[in-house]
Amino acid sequence: FLPMQVTAVPELFLTAVKLSHDSTGARYLHVAREDSNNLFSIQFRTTPMDNTGVPHILEHTVLCGSQKYPCRDPFFKMLNRSLSTFMNAFTASDYTLYPFSTQNPKDFQNLLSVYLDAAFFPCLRQLDFWQEGWRLEHENPTDPQTPLVFKGVVFNEMKGAFTDNERIFAQHLQNKILPDHTYGVVSGGDPLCIPELTWEQLKQFHATHYHPSNSRFFTYGNFPLEQHLKQIHEEALIKFERIESNTDIPKQKLWEKPREHSVTCGLDSFAADLSKQTTISVSYLLTDITDTFETFTLSLLSSLLVDGPNSPFYKALIESGVGTDFSPDVGFNGSTREAYFSVGLQGIAERDIDTVKQIIAKTVDEVIVKGFEEDRIEALLHKIEIQLKHQSTSFGLALTSVSLYVCPCAKQEEVALKINNALFWVIFPQDNPHRLTLSMSPEEDYHDKQAKMEAEKLEKKVNALSEEEKTEIFEKGLELIALQSKPQDTSCLPALKVSDIEPKIPFTVLETALAADEIPVQYCAQPTNGVVYFRAVSSLNTLPEELKPYVPLFCNVITKMGCGALDYREQAQKIELKTGGMSVSPHIIPDDSHLDVYEQGVLFSSLCLDRNLPDMMHLWSEIFNNPRFEEEEHFRVLVKKTAQELSNGIPDCGHLYASIRASKNLTPSGELQEMFSGMDQVKLMKRIAEMSDIKPILRKLPRIKKYLLNSDNIRCSVNAAPQQISEASKEVEKFIKGIARSKKERKPVRPHVIEKSSEVKPVGSEMLTGLQITRKLVNDPTFKPCQMKTHFVLPFPVNYIGECIRTVPYTAADYASLRILARLMTAKFLHREIREKGGAYGGGAKLGHNGIFTFYSYRDPNSLATLKTFEKAVEWAKSGEFTQQDIDEAKLAVFAAVDAPIAPSDKGMDHFLYGISDEMKQSHREQLFAVNSDNLVDVSNKYLVVGKSTRGQAVLGPENADITKDPSWVKR
Repeated sequence: FLPMQVTAVPELFLTAVKLSHDSTGARYLHVAREDSNNLFSIQFRTTPMDNTGVPHILEHTVLCGSQKYPCRDPFFKMLNRSLSTFMNAFTASDYTLYPFSTQNPKDFQNLLSVYLDAAFFPCLRQLDFWQEGWRLEHENPTDPQTPLVFKGVVFNEMKGAFTDNERIFAQHLQNKILPDHTYGVVSGGDPLCIPELTWEQLKQFHATHYHPSNSRFFTYGNFPLEQHLKQIHEEALIKFERIESNTDIPKQKLWEKPREHSVTCGLDSFAADLSKQTTISVSYLLTDITDTFETFTLSLLSSLLVDGPNSPFYKALIESGVGTDFSPDVGFNGSTREAYFSVGLQGIAERDIDTVKQIIAKTVDEVIVKGFEEDRIEALLHKIEIQLKHQSTSFGLALTSVSLYVCPCAKQEEVALKINNALFWVIFPQDNPHRLTLSMSPEEDYHDKQAKMEAEKLEKKVNALSEEEKTEIFEKGLELIALQSKPQDTSCLPALKVSDIEPKIPFTVLETALAADEIPVQYCAQPTNGVVYFRAVSSLNTLPEELKPYVPLFCNVITKMGCGALDYREQAQKIELKTGGMSVSPHIIPDDSHLDVYEQGVLFSSLCLDRNLPDMMHLWSEIFNNPRFEEEEHFRVLVKKTAQELSNGIPDCGHLYASIRASKNLTPSGELQEMFSGMDQVKLMKRIAEMSDIKPILRKLPRIKKYLLNSDNIRCSVNAAPQQISEASKEVEKFIKGIARSKKERKPVRPHVIEKSSEVKPVGSEMLTGLQITRKLVNDPTFKPCQMKTHFVLPFPVNYIGECIRTVPYTAADYASLRILARLMTAKFLHREIREKGGAYGGGAKLGHNGIFTFYSYRDPNSLATLKTFEKAVEWAKSGEFTQQDIDEAKLAVFAAVDAPIAPSDKGMDHFLYGISDEMKQSHREQLFAVNSDNLVDVSNKYLVVGKSTRGQAVLGPENADITKDPSWVKR
């Protein structure tokens, strides 16, 4: 490797080294930074020219075994043989990326070896291509009388992906604005085209694209670069010669006049108004992204145009009342070789398409004349400063996936001038004819049409088969099942040992003080790089029951409606200028030692640069004391936007909605969880968005404020640099003294309140104040858990499934065993049955902090069969057919999660939010180490066997005859 360039970036505490490999021309970027979470990624430019999803299916198949590691599926096996903090693979429009990160040097070498072998020397076996890509197989593979159907992991993944209307729109947008080359196709694969791909084409694509001459390596962190270079050279690059890689993407030929397209999608049954489901946007092709300064400035410009209530397009489009929210992919899109800017609306009536086009054209003209106010530009530059200073644990991952090389070299004035002057002519020159207007409207029978096209394709494929081919398909199907069920020899794969795990955790020093003589404040001194993090939790115990369902809405709007002398626009401006964001969210925390006890409250969080702390705390005081609730029109805008976002989120989070519903009747906090963040909340928001008169809802907000925004029952926390703590404590003191106390003592609505203190223990030899933080938890002694099965009928072609079982709380002796068992079941049984055999995109088991054991599946072609698989998983666990090696691997995977790095801003949060001290974590750790085979069989029998514990089930998905026939299911 030859070094080409070394650049220090002191603002980010890093040094970047650019290298090139002598004999193959492979390019390499190393970012050295004092960060123990080291990352590696390899990236190939992949430029498919059709919709068969070849790069995506290849990304799946290369991870199914390689020359040095010929066992099936080394990628998923390594998840349990490593302490990785991240492992994945991604297919983008024009590249495929394989990243991992870990804090352990030996682990880094192990994973690097597996990743290099997978990328450069994969087996690409035909059966793996069939499992991961697509295959024809009998509905029941063991019965040749059942009909032939399409199966395959990517096939089902993409069917699931295109149930998401935002995804359909964004995909068409990119394909239509850059139609001439690789951006004109669906790189992930169109389910109707995937069955055109052959195994030969897959191998050919690998040979031409997965070559060092077409690759980029990236490493990040504090491990020595020399070691990486040596290993990469010896294990992979030395075996290749340089080739000419022909994967360059030519510039898009510019259009002579603007184009218009319209496409269709499925109906959204949760949209507030069924007649208003059209989306429209206008997009402009911009500059080549290799011009970094131009790209950076354009992304700032686009932010000024569409971000927040002060931006011209928010005022013109969102507040027009014509639609519900911006169209998908609004703003600057810099992930293709030539960037584009897009703006539009969703949730509009079809007849309003022209109105929206006129608003967009008019807004463009106005901005060209007026430019932007100075303080909006200043607020944006402030936002960038905070983003640069805020430290996340996945900094390396962010670098690899974002090619935004922010140039701190540019002076602020230069940027400001450039934004206000000439830049408009780049985006909206009067002669930029490369402009696309795209509209999308729903069709009642869209999903039926898709299913019909799939059926026709299937019929054509099946009719073309000879009898011999049909027999061969049946035999191959049996062969695949046999292969999937065969015990694996994984001895070829490297692995860490349980003894490589640190036995003790480092304790975090916390200090607790009383503000205004009674409000507990937790201080945690951390190297936060000039940023202060403030949080507070206020109790919901006194809030009347009938106001509870509106708490999430209250949280969502309370920082966006204006406060004190500021209207909502001025408030948004102030928040942007002085903070890194202020957010409020519901906070339901189950107790660590009793399943029926929980804390209910609201969490306030915000961050700011040291110098802006007084301003930030003043903003919180104003929000607590004088929030404004008079802007009815703005409230309606926020409600419609929230309802739209919830509805759009279902295809991505279906398994979470299913799990929340399935656990609803298992614990008292489960009901609240469903009310605040389950399907009940989605339906409530839809109902509110449909109201012609929204005043009755608006009137509930000041009532909620009365119970929540006071100092009756609040606790605070601050994470900041050591030299900032005393300054911070003065500001918190001022805030607490400045907010109201209730005039009269309010009684809790549920009378069973349990006071629970967590003492802050002395650490080492330094004695800290033994001050107690008391949390007021609620308990419902009359609560009885009960079974419930719910089917939400949705117009999707795949299912999302959750089954939940009530087990034990965090500090119970069996909790650690159940936690290891969930991981063991996922890796050794459920992954194979649900994904490999069942064809779902994902599935597994997990144990929640609330003591609920959850089985789930994601984008699953099966429903009741999957619930049967969950039952079989318990039988499997009861039989104890796992080895010590299996248990050790499950422990490694659990510890990888337990020991995930924690950012300075989040240190001490487990204690503050959940009441879990470092001592409790250490004892949980020791319990995890101690889990053995007998414990695992024991907890399977004790809790997971049907009839032992209360359980709930839920399915989100299409109409289902078997479920409809079964009276124990409730249809919603």
